Amino acid sequence: QLTTTAAGEYAAVWRPDGQKIGYMSGASGSMQLWEMDVDGSNPQQVSDLVDGITGFMYSPDMTEVLFTKEVKIYDNVVDANPDLDKTSGRLMSDLMYRHWDGWVDSFSHIFLADYTNGTIAEAQDIMENEPWDAPLKPFGGTEQIAWSPDSKTIVYTSRKLEGMKSAKSTNSDLYIYDIETGNTKNITVGMMGYDTNPTFSPDGLLLAWESMERDGYESDKSRLFVMNVATGEKTNYSKGFDQNANGLSWSTDGETLYFISDWHATEEIYKLSLADGKINAITSGVHDYHSVVEADGELISTRVSMSKPQEIYSVNAENGEAVELSHENKHLLDQLTFGEVTKRWVKTTDNKQMLVWVILPPHFDANKKYPGLLYCQGGPQGTVSQFWSYRWNFQMMAANDYVIVAPNRRGLPGFGQEWLEQISGDYGGQNMKDYLSAIDNVSKEEWVDADRLGAVGASYGGFSVYWLAGNHNKRFKAFISHDGMFNFEAQYLETEEMWFVDWDLGGPFWDKSNKVAQRSYANSPHKFVENWDTPILVIHSEKDYRIVASQGMSAFNAAILKGIPAEYLYFPDENHWILHPQNAILWQRTFFNWLDKWLK
Repeated sequence: QLTTTAAGEYAAVWRPDGQKIGYMSGASGSMQLWEMDVDGSNPQQVSDLVDGITGFMYSPDMTEVLFTKEVKIYDNVVDANPDLDKTSGRLMSDLMYRHWDGWVDSFSHIFLADYTNGTIAEAQDIMENEPWDAPLKPFGGTEQIAWSPDSKTIVYTSRKLEGMKSAKSTNSDLYIYDIETGNTKNITVGMMGYDTNPTFSPDGLLLAWESMERDGYESDKSRLFVMNVATGEKTNYSKGFDQNANGLSWSTDGETLYFISDWHATEEIYKLSLADGKINAITSGVHDYHSVVEADGELISTRVSMSKPQEIYSVNAENGEAVELSHENKHLLDQLTFGEVTKRWVKTTDNKQMLVWVILPPHFDANKKYPGLLYCQGGPQGTVSQFWSYRWNFQMMAANDYVIVAPNRRGLPGFGQEWLEQISGDYGGQNMKDYLSAIDNVSKEEWVDADRLGAVGASYGGFSVYWLAGNHNKRFKAFISHDGMFNFEAQYLETEEMWFVDWDLGGPFWDKSNKVAQRSYANSPHKFVENWDTPILVIHSEKDYRIVASQGMSAFNAAILKGIPAEYLYFPDENHWILHPQNAILWQRTFFNWLDKWLK
């Protein structure tokens, strides 16, 4: 352990000369850049900037530092009405006035500062007065920015669209900024989907990045593109590779690109050989790798599974053999018994094969009968891989004596684009049949009590629970829906990223000529409330602007009005996730109290 302050420390990186560690420290909204010696001694504050920073990067030659921070661009109502300095009103005239869990009062910009004296004072906003973000919100960080090895140029990711145009588009581009001239150029003009996460080759001659083809589709295939910086020639190395490529990382000799890709519900390390354009898997197993970098001929990566939280591994680049380096959780894991994670392939109603994870309780006894839980995944295009979560934790559910059934239903990556894309415009269709195929298959086992089944899920999984509540034909005895869509017509007008509902629901509900959209709205869960007959727990949060809290309130109210046993767990200070520690504990207690009440 290197720091022991009362604040938090984040984003630690080696300074390019290897003599110091740079990091951010401070409270939210006032983070500053600090440095310390490699043993944690001699911490020194490097920046003292109003409102702090949100990220930073050293130039390779250590003459400059770039950092990101929030910048106010537009006047608000107080600026326009200075005599009303206590008003809380907001006046909007376009879309994207709020995003994820916050109101759009500022934009993330990139600043350049001189670092020759080892401190930061004045800085230049390289996006001055531009009303858009770099990196992209809500989740983008410095991985969306690249500094050329010669320290002369910066490539960054941005979606330079305003208002409704921004709300209806995923078209982010890569921009190259010349530090000497101050000129900025869009280097992905005409590439209409997400272009993000640029990374220079060690010699600076090539630039690689992740690219999606279609505008408005956040789950399009993430392709691996490489550009010759001098000529601008671009090569798509993902042709014929029906998988995603994420987390790109160069080999030290610049001849290989390593990346992470999901296939059949595990995330593995792959490599692209630039010499012949061939892509090969390096690792395989029942686990997920999350990152990869080369160091001294080995690959350093983080790995996780349903039975083990993240640790750091050294991976042999030739045969994929891995050695654990960090052992951070060993003292805790040695005290626990985990349930067996099993894989089965289940036949779907359209004669496809679907991979289903089945997690058995610890100390499993095949002579007992256990209640079963169908887990409904969110996203909707989020893989049910070997993830470890502190909320939706399959081992924690199994430890409460439940058999967990987690299907990779239609609409999930890792099984090719056809499997992934079937779900768009068909929310109440084949993927719902896939859920039922999975639970029906597993509930036939002698050790599952088919009279004690529940279904749980969040986001798209929460919608799935609402839909199943009206269409399950008495299969389930309890439901839990967290942050789910209940009324699609309301959802279309309440959410903030319009490209999502335009693509996945097919468009607005008032377009009666759009057959895809009309099929979507006909499958809105609120249309099936007359069939509800099963106890349901609803969980939702006020700061969730992706699926607003009124969706959960409506579902809860409907259950109560119909005389169905129901509870509503509401968090005024959470977003689409539960992030505060005691809220998370309350979430878990309420979750298992509800299941135990109706299934035990």
